[in-house]
Amino acid sequence: MENAIDKSQSIIVDSYIEYYSRIVDFISYRINNHCEAEDLAQDVFVRLLEYKQILCKETVKYFIYTISRNIVTDYLRRYYKAREISSYFYDETPSCTNESEENIYANDIYLLEKKKLATFPNQRKQIYYLTRFKGLSAVEIATRLNVGKRTVECHLFIARKEMRTYLQQCI
Repeated sequence: MENAIDKSQSIIVDSYIEYYSRIVDFISYRINNHCEAEDLAQDVFVRLLEYKQILCKETVKYFIYTISRNIVTDYLRRYYKAREISSYFYDETPSCTNESEENIYANDIYLLEKKKLATFPNQRKQIYYLTRFKGLSAVEIATRLNVGKRTVECHLFIARKEMRTYLQQCI
């Protein structure tokens, strides 16, 4: 048993010595960041340690490249998701120079919302109004209007979706 453990550790050490620089180049080519590539290459060999029971000299090279490819894919997925989130928060927010300008924008949006609300069917209009402007919950509205809670939630879902679409078109 100890001989198998020593053999797998020897395979990992030899692989690190032989393939580390190639793995750094492989990763660096895909992500265009050499420092990150070095960190990710370290992660490849750390992950390789998790599979030391099944390693053999003939297949370790292919195993290392498979792990590298998966790590690069995960890295790029996280990178683009973080970039998408940061662009959402920082690029799309309108920049207001003062409080009065913000009040004008808010008032304009409020008027657009009121205008769209007038086009809703009567029950949906009541439910949206009670939620948005009176602050009532779905249960309170259901009790007040004598309808089911799920009916209120369904009307709210549709009303909010229509309102969001309308306001996005206006803005």
